[in-house]
Amino acid sequence: EKEGLQLSIGEGDKISFQYESLKVSLFLSSDQDKSKMGTRVSQQPGANFSQNKILSIFPENGDDESVHSTLRKSLFKRSDYMYKNTEFKDNSVDVKEIDAYLNISENMKVRKGLWRNDHRAPVTKDSDFTLRGVNDGDIESRNGIKMKPFSDASKILDMTGTTGRKLEILRAVAEIPTQFRSIFKEFPYFNYAQSKALDDLLYTDRNFVICAPTGSGKTAMFELAITRLLMEAPLPWLNIKVVYMAPIKALCSQRFDDWKEKFGPIGLSCKELTGDTVMDDLFEIHHADIIITTPEKWDSMTRRWRDNSIVQLVRLFLIDEVHVIKDESRGATLEVVVSRMKTVQSSLWRLLENHDTVPPLRFVAVSATIPNAEDIAEWLSDSKMPAVCLKIDEDQRPVKLRKIVLGFPCSDNQTEFKFDLTLNYKIASIIQTYSEQKPALVFCATRKGVQQAASVLAKDAKFLLSIEQKQRLQRSANSLKDSKLRDLLMYGVAYHHAGMEIADRKIIEGAFAVGDLPVLFTTSTLAMGVNLPAHLVVIKSTMHYVGGVFQEYSETDILQMIGRAGRPQFDTTATAVIMTRWSTREKYIQMLNGADIIESSLHRHLVEHLNAEIVLHTVTDVTVALEWIRSTFLYIRALKNPTHYGFSSGLDKVGIEAKLQELCLKNLNDLSSFDLIRMDEANNFKPTETGRLMAWYYIAFDTVKQFFTIKGTETINELIKMISNCAEFLDVKLRTNEKKILNTLNKDKEKITIRFPMEGKIKTREMKINCLIQAQLGCIPIQDFTLTQDTGRIFRNGLRVT
Repeated sequence: EKEGLQLSIGEGDKISFQYESLKVSLFLSSDQDKSKMGTRVSQQPGANFSQNKILSIFPENGDDESVHSTLRKSLFKRSDYMYKNTEFKDNSVDVKEIDAYLNISENMKVRKGLWRNDHRAPVTKDSDFTLRGVNDGDIESRNGIKMKPFSDASKILDMTGTTGRKLEILRAVAEIPTQFRSIFKEFPYFNYAQSKALDDLLYTDRNFVICAPTGSGKTAMFELAITRLLMEAPLPWLNIKVVYMAPIKALCSQRFDDWKEKFGPIGLSCKELTGDTVMDDLFEIHHADIIITTPEKWDSMTRRWRDNSIVQLVRLFLIDEVHVIKDESRGATLEVVVSRMKTVQSSLWRLLENHDTVPPLRFVAVSATIPNAEDIAEWLSDSKMPAVCLKIDEDQRPVKLRKIVLGFPCSDNQTEFKFDLTLNYKIASIIQTYSEQKPALVFCATRKGVQQAASVLAKDAKFLLSIEQKQRLQRSANSLKDSKLRDLLMYGVAYHHAGMEIADRKIIEGAFAVGDLPVLFTTSTLAMGVNLPAHLVVIKSTMHYVGGVFQEYSETDILQMIGRAGRPQFDTTATAVIMTRWSTREKYIQMLNGADIIESSLHRHLVEHLNAEIVLHTVTDVTVALEWIRSTFLYIRALKNPTHYGFSSGLDKVGIEAKLQELCLKNLNDLSSFDLIRMDEANNFKPTETGRLMAWYYIAFDTVKQFFTIKGTETINELIKMISNCAEFLDVKLRTNEKKILNTLNKDKEKITIRFPMEGKIKTREMKINCLIQAQLGCIPIQDFTLTQDTGRIFRNGLRVT
C-alpha cells in the first residue's frame, strides 16, 4: 500500500524526508470534547522514537498493519472530509489560510492521501465532502512525507492560530505529574490559551481570572487548577472540596458527566447539585470532593447550613461564565455567593489566631471576552496577593470566527411576530451564502417559531444529499414519534426544542452531530446545554418571547449561541450571522466586539441578600454590613462608575461609601418594617423566625410582603390565587398553543374540570399556574408534555413557597 501525507508549503524545490529524520505527531486538544487537529513537524536527524507515546510513528518495516490503522484513525476523525482552501474575510483582511494549528504562509494547500480503510462509510461522488487522492508519482518513499522546504525545518512550526507571531512552543501534557495525566489524555499538547495560563494555574496558588473567546479550551484550565490542588494537598484527600459553579443547569450536567469519567479513576467523587435536587444532598456533599452547582442552588444550600463547616472545607472555587454577573435577574446571586465565600474566609482568618491553620481558598474564574476583566480580578483579589488576569484575543480562537450582523427594515406598525415571520423567508439565502455546504444551526425565538421556520425552509430549499445520507435520515425518521418532524427530516431540515420528547431530541442531535442533517432549527436552550457545534450559526431575530412579552436576548445568550459556531475537528473557519432590526444593528456590533462593560446588579436585589447574610450571622451590625458590601463587585464598580448606580458623579471614595451605607440602611429598614429582622439596644441585627424562613426557603421579598396580607380567613380558592401570583413562578410562561387545553380544564360541560373555575378565558401566566395547580390537586390527567413539565416546576417551587 502506498500511503502518504503531502504538505506543499511555499515555493521552491521539493525535498523528501525519510522517516528516520521526521517526527510527525497529530494531536487532538479538547474543549468540551471537541477536538482540534494539528500537525507538528520537526526535523530531528536520527531521533529515537518511543513506541508508547501517543504519537503514531511510521514503523521500520512497512507491513505492520496495526500501526497503519492507528495512524489512519488519528489522521481522520471522519473519512468524508477534506480541507478546503477557505477564503476568509474578517474586518476587511483577506487572508487565505488553512490552519489546523499550522499557519506558515499566505496560501497553503494540504492534500491528503485517500486512506483505504475498509471499516469506514464509503465516500460517494455526490457527498458534500471531497477527498483528493495523492497520485503515486507524488510519493517519494514508501512511508515518506514530502514537502517543499521552508526557512528552517528544525524550528517547530508556529502552532498558534495567528500569522506573524514569533514561534511559540506549546506546553506538553507530559509536564503534568504522571498520576494526573489521564485527566488530559485527549491531547498531547495544551493549546495556546492553556499554555499561557499553565504556569500561574499549575505552579502558584494565586486567584486567577481568564477572559477568552468561546472554544478556547477553558475546561482544561479548571482541570489544571484542580490538579494543582491535588498536587499540593497531602493524601488521603479527605477534607478538600472543589466547587464548580456555572449559570446554566445544562452546563452543570455536561461538566458532571465529563468529570465523573475523568476524576473518578483518581479517586475523587463528583456530585451535581442543581435546582431539581432535594435536601438529602447535604449528606452526599459531605462525601463529595467536587461539587458541581448553579449560583442559585449553592446560595440556597449555604443559606441553610447551621454552621459553615462544609463551606470552610472548600479549597478551590471555580466560576464558569463569570460575565453572567451583569445579568439583571441572576447576576446578583453569583456576586453574593462569591462574596459570601470571601467573607467566610476572612472571618475564619479573624477567629483563628494561628493563621497557618486557615486553609487558603482559591478562586479561578473564566469569562467570555469582556473589556473590564481587571475589575473581576480586583474583586477576586485577596489582601495578600492581587489576582492574575489573563486576556486571550479573539484571533487565538482555534477556529477563526467571522461575525456578521444583518439589519432588516421593520416598519413601526409591524409587530414582533410579523417581523419574525418575515425573517423566515430570508433564511434560505443566508444559508446558501454562508454555509459552504456544511451544517448550519438556526436559533429562533419560540418553540412554535422553530417549527414554522423549518417548514418554510423545507419548501424553499433543496439540499443535495448523498444516497447514504438519505438512507440514514430515513432510518432516523422512522424512529421519530413526531410526524411533522418525520416529513421535514427527509428534506434535510429538522427542529429541536425543550418541549419535545426526549427520544426524538436525541435522534435529531445524533443526526446533526454526524453531519447528515444540513440544517437544524432550535430555541436558545440548545445553545446553553447541548454541545452541538455547527459551521454556521444564524440567530434569527434578537428578540425572544419571555413570559408573554418579547424582549432582547441577554448578552450571555447571544455569546453562548455564537459560541456554537465552529467545529474544531472539521473546520478552520466558522461564521455567525445575527439577524436583527436595522435600528439595533449597531448595538449588536458593539456587543460582538466585547465592548460592553460589565456592571453589577446587586443594588436591585440587595434586600433578599442582606436578609440571608443576617440569618447566616455573616452580617451582625451596620459596620459589618458595610464590610460585606466592600467585598462585592458592586463596590468596585460603584467607585468607578457611580452614575450607573444612581449616585452623583462628583463623589469621592468616602462619598460613595456613604451612599452605599445609605442604600444598605434603607434595605435594612424595609426588612425590619416587615419584622424580618430586629435590632437590639447595641444596634446588632437579629434574624426573626419569618426572616429565617424567607432565607431558608429562598423566598422573594415581594412574596413575603404579599403573605403579610393574609388574615387567616381565606378560602382555598383565594389561597391558590395568591400562590399563583408569587414571583417564584416567573419562569413559567403561557404559550398560545396551550390555551385550548387550559380552557378545557377550566370550563367544559363534557369533561371533568377544575374545582374553582376562573372567570373568562385563560390569558395570563397567573391563570395558567392556578389552573395547573388545581388540575394536579384534583388528579385531572393532562395529556401534554410541556404542561406536565410546567406542573413539575410549579410544584417544585410551590413546595418552597407554601
